Amino acid sequence: MRIERRFIMYYFLSVLAGSIIAVMIAVNGVLTSHFTIYLATVIIHIVGLIIITIILVRHKENPAPWKNKKLPLFLYSGGLVGVATTIFNNMAFGKISMSAILAIVLLGQSITSIVIDHFGWLDMPYQPFNKKKLIGLSFIILGIVLIMVI
Repeated sequence: MRIERRFIMYYFLSVLAGSIIAVMIAVNGVLTSHFTIYLATVIIHIVGLIIITIILVRHKENPAPWKNKKLPLFLYSGGLVGVATTIFNNMAFGKISMSAILAIVLLGQSITSIVIDHFGWLDMPYQPFNKKKLIGLSFIILGIVLIMVI
């Protein structure tokens, strides 16, 4: 199987995103140890809002594009997902290991992505569930067990 050169960049960016998520969970968890979970979540998202606002201004993008779009309301729920993810990770931080948090998050992401692919939800191409995916999930679960036992 030949991988196109441009896709290598996307794979690299995905690995980088995973690394950043691990650092984010650690930094957010330490911040939570100095504040409450909810106040830390507010601080985290205010900092994110400031940074993305600077990026929007710098790129001269419209900061209110929804005025011209008629999109389903659920498409704006990413912020809710981000807040929930931050809160849940902050709750787990310090109670279980970073490895366990990330491994269990990966399991949740894998199961959810298989369901989304199987039904073709959210404009994703239909990818039916098959036994190979079940084998992959089994390896993820085995990995989680090994991480938590060792």
